[in-house]
Amino acid sequence: MLESYVTPILMSYVNRYIKNLKPSDLQLSLWGGDVVLSKLELKLDVLEQELKLPFTFLSGHIHELRIHVPWTKLGSEPVVITINTMECILKLKDGLQDDHESCGSSSTNRSATENTKSSMKPRRIQQATPTDPDLPPGYVQSLIRRVVNNVNIVINNLILKYVEDDIVLSVNITSAECYTVDEFWDRAFMDISATDLVLRKVINFSDCTVCLDKRNASGKIEFYQDPLLYKCSFRTRLHFTYDNLNSKMPSVIKIHTLVESLKLSITDQQLPMFIRIMQLGVALYYGEIGSFKDGEIEDLSCHTKDILGSTPGEGEIGIDVQYPTQYKTPEFYAQQDDEQSQGWVSWAWSFVPAIVSYDDGEDDYLGNDTVSALHQHKAQMLKDPIVSIGFYCTKATVTFKLTEMQAESSYYSPQKVKSKEVICWEQEGTTIEALMMGDPFFDCQIGFVGCRAMCLKGIMGVKDFEENMNRYDAEACFFICGENLSTKGLTYLTNSLFDYRSPENNGIRAEFILNAAHHKETYTEIAGMQRFGAFYMDYLYTMESSGGKAPGNQQDLPSAKSEDLGNIQEKSTKSLVVGPLDLRLDSSSVHRILKMIVCALEHEYEPYSRLKPDIVDENKSIPNTEEIATLEEYIPTRLTCVTILKCTVTVFMAEFNLLGHLLPVIMGEKNSSSFMSATNFQPLRPLPSIQILVDKINLEHSMPMYAEHLVHTVSSLSQPSDNLLHNCYAHCYLKIFGFQAGLTSLASKGTHCLPVPLIPSFSIAIYGKLLKLPMCWTKRSQVPLNEYIFELPNLTIQATRAQTLLLQAIYQSWSHTGDIGSVVNEALMTDIFQTSGVKSKNPLPTLEGSIQNVELKYCSTSLVKCASGTVGSIKICAKAPGENGKEKLIPLIQGPSDTKDLHSSKWLNESRKPESLLAPDLIAFTMQIPQSVDYCHNSGAVLLANVQGIAASIDPVLYTWLIYQPQKRSCRHSQQQAMGTVPHVMPVTRKKEDEVSVGSMPLAKQQSNQASEYASSPVKTKTVTESRPLSVPVKTMMSITETCRSPEERMKEFIGIVWNAVKRLTLQLEVQSCCVFIPNDSLPSPSTIVSGDIPGTVRSWYHGQTSMPGTLVLCLPQIKIISAGHKYMEPLQEIPFVILRPILEEGKIIKNFPMIIIFLYFFLSYILIFG
Repeated sequence: MLESYVTPILMSYVNRYIKNLKPSDLQLSLWGGDVVLSKLELKLDVLEQELKLPFTFLSGHIHELRIHVPWTKLGSEPVVITINTMECILKLKDGLQDDHESCGSSSTNRSATENTKSSMKPRRIQQATPTDPDLPPGYVQSLIRRVVNNVNIVINNLILKYVEDDIVLSVNITSAECYTVDEFWDRAFMDISATDLVLRKVINFSDCTVCLDKRNASGKIEFYQDPLLYKCSFRTRLHFTYDNLNSKMPSVIKIHTLVESLKLSITDQQLPMFIRIMQLGVALYYGEIGSFKDGEIEDLSCHTKDILGSTPGEGEIGIDVQYPTQYKTPEFYAQQDDEQSQGWVSWAWSFVPAIVSYDDGEDDYLGNDTVSALHQHKAQMLKDPIVSIGFYCTKATVTFKLTEMQAESSYYSPQKVKSKEVICWEQEGTTIEALMMGDPFFDCQIGFVGCRAMCLKGIMGVKDFEENMNRYDAEACFFICGENLSTKGLTYLTNSLFDYRSPENNGIRAEFILNAAHHKETYTEIAGMQRFGAFYMDYLYTMESSGGKAPGNQQDLPSAKSEDLGNIQEKSTKSLVVGPLDLRLDSSSVHRILKMIVCALEHEYEPYSRLKPDIVDENKSIPNTEEIATLEEYIPTRLTCVTILKCTVTVFMAEFNLLGHLLPVIMGEKNSSSFMSATNFQPLRPLPSIQILVDKINLEHSMPMYAEHLVHTVSSLSQPSDNLLHNCYAHCYLKIFGFQAGLTSLASKGTHCLPVPLIPSFSIAIYGKLLKLPMCWTKRSQVPLNEYIFELPNLTIQATRAQTLLLQAIYQSWSHTGDIGSVVNEALMTDIFQTSGVKSKNPLPTLEGSIQNVELKYCSTSLVKCASGTVGSIKICAKAPGENGKEKLIPLIQGPSDTKDLHSSKWLNESRKPESLLAPDLIAFTMQIPQSVDYCHNSGAVLLANVQGIAASIDPVLYTWLIYQPQKRSCRHSQQQAMGTVPHVMPVTRKKEDEVSVGSMPLAKQQSNQASEYASSPVKTKTVTESRPLSVPVKTMMSITETCRSPEERMKEFIGIVWNAVKRLTLQLEVQSCCVFIPNDSLPSPSTIVSGDIPGTVRSWYHGQTSMPGTLVLCLPQIKIISAGHKYMEPLQEIPFVILRPILEEGKIIKNFPMIIIFLYFFLSYILIFG
């Protein structure tokens, strides 16, 4: 009968995971149609072996298990498995942090497991003996396939807990149901056919609650925090595509989950624990913990012979785990086997329904035809399937809360935790997609359509956004990025199982891009922004052979030759794009952000991975020519690209500044409740601010994937090539395009006035590289440890005196200096922000300075620090109102400038071209300083510099710009300052007294915050923390030692240090003449000459104007300083460099001073011409 075929399959799964079951009782219950099992214990060792997770099960219980088998309608109704109340407790495996077990103990456990399997096979074969010879094998196979494909699993009250140190993470799902659906995703009894090789399933999760609490030393949770996630429901769609009816494994697997609304809540106590859980996931992925160690690799080699040739057991599917292959070596692949290839994500394969059962024992009752068919397609089972995993969320909200202890009215009443919302993060259209095909290909894409962050209620006693404040919603929102989901549409669901336009929902087999080059061409920054709009990240890892093809499956690798594996090329690329964003930094947002940072740092958790000390192996072998040639051909690297588009940052004047006054509160040393009734917040309007706009920011970072192995190999070479040396560095490129800044003001209605430009648009570029494992390069003194290059083509800054006063006021509002109310008044705001369409009666002069072609380079080796650079030109001029409303340009400083013979009147009659168009760079220098004093005795510091001529004009307009003062009259700023009780300014003397008193106070007497005491757990973590030393006693001891010495001794020591540096200094300095013009009236530059040419302006006034103001011309000397015996060198050298200098005897240093100073001329003339 059918029972003889179906019962062994069901019994095998139940008996495999549940302890102490009697197969005879279970068989009789199943034949009756229903079975009910209570108070069951799970086989934890079997779960750990099958799931291969980096966790171990502390306990696992099932309260009730129900199995319903409709024997009379087995071909049309599903088998229903119901689990009522299942609870499992997990923790991180001890072997991941301590030493792993030896090879012998592991093989003993493995042998015991294999003996258990072999002992079950005779019983299963006997039970599976067919009793009805009329049932053909094909019918049995088809029936079993239909039963397995339509099994319904229902779990009521699923409880999962994870414990680590003082962290308790619990997940409670009220109901989870998995069932088969049709092409419209409706519940149905389905089966795959030759025309439709697709199977679809749906999993519905109802009321998922996630809690994160802190336990004490005894393991008890004293205070329960608010749930991270409360009663969230979501659904998962699974889509399996098979190549044919006899395929044991789907060729394409899609698992996509959709959440309509996700509301997360994180308190200040939960934030460090939440970050700890996130760090655990990152450490597991990158193999920082849980990766195979040396002992584990030996363990694999011990069992290779025993495992090869065996097939997976029941419920085991021979699929490769997605270990990060960037931490694997060819030797590691040679020791892989079928069983060990399953890994931490193999739990996902449990959703994959098999057409037939997978154990060897099933071959006896499935028939010879089935067995032969399975063996024919065994190669297909070993083929890696294409797996697509996706998570989609329509709207997500994350709320950050601050907690404080609150006692009840009764003395004996327990304390309660009260939380208050301070920050809310809203996000729309979130997508997380992962596409993988074994180890050769892995891609992860993350994006969202739009997001924003808002301030809620109050922070540290300042009720800035309470309900009774009646403030605009736009004022509460301090971060906006991307677009709205209503305008963008459902682009975040593109090609998902929830997209009606996807190929799977239209009966078409989906095509996947599994080629790195094609992937980069398709998923560009533009394509990512078109789909999302706010944020897009694409992480791509590929592993290809030198011929351009991906290597075979891991099961095939043991048979491959080791020399073939050396040609595998790995690539890792991360691309992040951030869309247009607007960040507003005011008092409310800054205080909330800093408070979150402080809360995140309040923990004593030991990091999962520590940086290995740089151990130099003196006995390392020199690589052969083949290994060097392989490295020259290809070196695997990790590349990260970050792009920010259209960034706007607005820094407002501080409406309230508690950063200094309430710093102990932020650090959790005092109770903030004392400030709750001490503040009365009053917003300042209009509120000035600095607005920064950037068109694009591009950051690229690259580093070798296997830095330790590469550096040890290259550093052992006597003359490594430039290519190998280049790849031993971590490189970083930063480019900023279209940076500009200006002043703006926020009105009382929440609107901004037009920005007043301060810095016009400019671009900069910065490059830096850092040598990996510098301890390996101690014998290579000329190899740079780090190097930085800075390039600035052009920078212009312009401002009136009123604008500088406002900038000073904004700075003082954040630095606790100055009186805001007395500086920022209505007249100052009126002079800066002109009303549109209204001309000012007395426009203020504007100073404008520009610098061009700046190139700086810094480099350091184990012996010296070097710097070199050039400055193309500098110009400073003033723009003042002229006649008929025209603006006149008055040059003040110009460099380089032709300052030859300016002390005489000859140059007035000459025709000279502007020096700025033909002269070399204004400044060119190279400087080199020894790292240590020992090296300084052998080779001193070197300074090579060349400065071209500079012309300056001290014009009276400069005095007009400096003496500006705003009219003193009453304004809303000073009135509101008097109304509020929050101090904007902290007296400097009082601040110093507070710092000393806090630093010198004993730790036992310092007042502590109750919430912070609650945050610290009595659980002894693995981190060994040291008490922070106080700085006051150290300074006191230093002052005592200094006072013991007389001033003469200190001066004598200082002179000795300076003299030792001077006598070993190689100096080459050449400064051209600088000329200063001092007119008694303004000398604006005519429009007929080059802007900013001061000598040309004076010459033009001398010849073309009717009257020229009297002008004093001061010519400073031309200076040349060169060390004795030093040969002239170009001032711009390639660093680091070696300079040869003669050896001078100590006794001759005083007689022959090692400097030659030349003053060419010094003239002072006064030119006074009347028209």
